[in-house]
This record gives sequence, structure tokens and C-alpha cells, in this order.
Amino acid sequence: MENHDDPTADGELLATLQALRDEVRGLAGRVAELEGCLAAAGIRPPPAAPAAVAPTPPEPQAAGISEEELLAISAAVAAYLGVRAHIRQVRLIQSTTWGQIGRLNVHASHQRRH
Repeated sequence: MENHDDPTADGELLATLQALRDEVRGLAGRVAELEGCLAAAGIRPPPAAPAAVAPTPPEPQAAGISEEELLAISAAVAAYLGVRAHIRQVRLIQSTTWGQIGRLNVHASHQRRH
């Protein structure tokens, strides 16, 4: 049983909360930096992820996607968003955006010499 009057536990909780706040600030800065790189390259960032929907098991699609592939996609989406999301549609699109973003990430990862 936890003792909520324990000052040591309160201090640890406050330290953990502060560490999480610092981490979120750092991540927000990294996101802003990446969005700036995308804007400089003339690439529009993808829209923000929609709010999570109640988890439901994925259903196989008739578009030639196997159940295993759909489960892998579902797991990747859940890992990216941090929560399980209902996948309504999976379709292949022809776009050069992914390639552009990949090249931008490779170029941005190199250290510049001054």
C-alpha cells in the first residue's frame, strides 16, 4: 500500500514530472527544427495525427493485403502514435514525397563544416 504522505515519494514524483516536461520541451524543439527543414526544402509536413479511436481488431482488406501485413501496419501506426488506432483503409499511393523526406533526413543528418 502506498503512503501518499511520504515526502520522498512526492519529491520523486515531482522530479519525474519535471524530467518528462523537459523531454517534451526537447522533443517539441526537435519537431520545430524538422518542420523548419521541411519548409526550407519546400515540402509541406503531413497533417497532425487525428485523435485516437477506440481500439478494434484490424479487418483483412480485399485489396490484396494479407492479415499479417495489416497487423504489421497496425503495429507500426500504434508505435508511431503511442496508442492503438482503428485503421479504416490501407491503399498504395504513388508519391515522391516519401523519397523527398527520406533524402531530406539523410542530408540533415550530415554535419556541416564551417
